[in-house]
Amino acid sequence: MTSPRFDVLAIGNAIVDVMAPADDALLAKEGLTKGGMMLIDADRATSLYAAMGPAQEISGGSAANTLAGMAAMGCKCAFIGQVADDQLGEVFAHDVRALGIDYATPVRAGSDVPTARCLILVTPDGQRTMNTFLGASQFLPASALDAAMIQEAAVLYLEGYLWDPEEPRAAMRAAIDAARSAGRKVAFTLSDAFVIDRHRADFLDLLGNGQIDILFSNEAEICSLAEV
Repeated sequence: MTSPRFDVLAIGNAIVDVMAPADDALLAKEGLTKGGMMLIDADRATSLYAAMGPAQEISGGSAANTLAGMAAMGCKCAFIGQVADDQLGEVFAHDVRALGIDYATPVRAGSDVPTARCLILVTPDGQRTMNTFLGASQFLPASALDAAMIQEAAVLYLEGYLWDPEEPRAAMRAAIDAARSAGRKVAFTLSDAFVIDRHRADFLDLLGNGQIDILFSNEAEICSLAEV
């Protein structure tokens, strides 16, 4: 086995957080539950963005945030995630690369599906009300993977949220095969109980067949997985 080029390569949702201050009146007007998170469609993302005040864009997503922390500690990291050929796609690519993270996933060109964004309204009491449009991140194809890059990472880290859509699920299965063929470790985060409810059989199969070396979970998620 050759020495790894990367400490961790992660595959996950490529999302730009759009944050703006808000008051309770705006939350009530928009029918939002303070402190909650909901998935929204493109039309709702457009209308809610228009209702928000001046905003700040910060690239995010569960796996990408994990890499940002690891890169800050000096780890060599790479990321695979899908953005569209638009302004927020450029913002995401710039932010990730500016942290020293290797990011070379081709943009999803010729599509009317924009880059994913999470519209976050922050009230004076510090509560974050999140509205997530998954956009192009749900359409990561297996063809976008760089198998050689995956095989050059000591650990492949997979974001459970991205297991939900069919196309990236197939891509992550291919990535697991590439990592294991090179003798690398595979880490997986369960992400959320709703993901487990939909894909429990898949996750138990991956664990039972020894495809996952490191599993990240909180108490609620592991209880859901074990159905106890």
